[in-house]
Amino acid sequence: MRSLFILSAAAATAIAMALAVPASAAAPQARDSDPASTLAAALTAACRGNATQFSNYLTADNAAAFRALPEAQRAAFLKRFSLADGSGRPLLSSDLQNHTVLRCMSQGGTAEFRFGDARTRENLAFIPVTVVDAQQTEFGLVREGGEWRLLSLGLVLLDVPQLSKQWAEGEVAAREESAIANLRTLSEAVETYRRAYGKLPESLAQLGPAPKDQISPELASLVNEHLAAGSEGGYRFRYRIVPAAEGDSVAFELAAMPDDYGKTGRRSFLLDAAGKVHAADNHGAMATSEDPLVPSAP
Repeated sequence: MRSLFILSAAAATAIAMALAVPASAAAPQARDSDPASTLAAALTAACRGNATQFSNYLTADNAAAFRALPEAQRAAFLKRFSLADGSGRPLLSSDLQNHTVLRCMSQGGTAEFRFGDARTRENLAFIPVTVVDAQQTEFGLVREGGEWRLLSLGLVLLDVPQLSKQWAEGEVAAREESAIANLRTLSEAVETYRRAYGKLPESLAQLGPAPKDQISPELASLVNEHLAAGSEGGYRFRYRIVPAAEGDSVAFELAAMPDDYGKTGRRSFLLDAAGKVHAADNHGAMATSEDPLVPSAP
């Protein structure tokens, strides 16, 4: 299970961002009598994928800041917050100490949240929460307009504009790392094809899945259907055969470019005939062998 409560900068940012869903002017205000009820209601709404209801438990400033976020990002935040792969079914109960226990059941599995004793100090409250098989952290809430609202995760206060930028940068960086990994996967597949058939494939399509017991030079079953089609994880992939550095043999190059520059990635990549990866921010255009090398992983 993914851990909600590992308090690295990236994890805290991603989860804190999950507290953001656009508020509707027509939505009713939350009327929960205590901090634990408010937190349970927020988790329940996130589990169900109900962005409008979830927004009732945000501070006014944070709710307003999230109205500009795309719908896909709002849905992603709810998934991060509830640890569900999609809309789930919440089940609310109590343990022997009368602490709240909330389970979010979705197709990807069940996330279980166990609340501890709330500490309330005038207009602030802090509730320790443990996810089964995960670490523990504290959610902070603040009383606003007479009602409790989500304020913090651990020691991270919700600064929506700044966190949204950090979250977006993290997503871009993750897609770029994935693009490099996919280049290496394709390179290994091409080399495997060459060893098996004594030649290079003419296209990536020849590396794709074959029907059962029908592997052939036309369909070698070396990569998934997305990479064979030249598109995966927000990047487009190109393959070409090039002259080798020495002799009469041939080599190959692989390139990766973002589908939507600035959103799915900023850098383009080239895996050259020597197996080295070059990267450059070319506004979506292909990288070249003159561009800087990407350091090899340790």
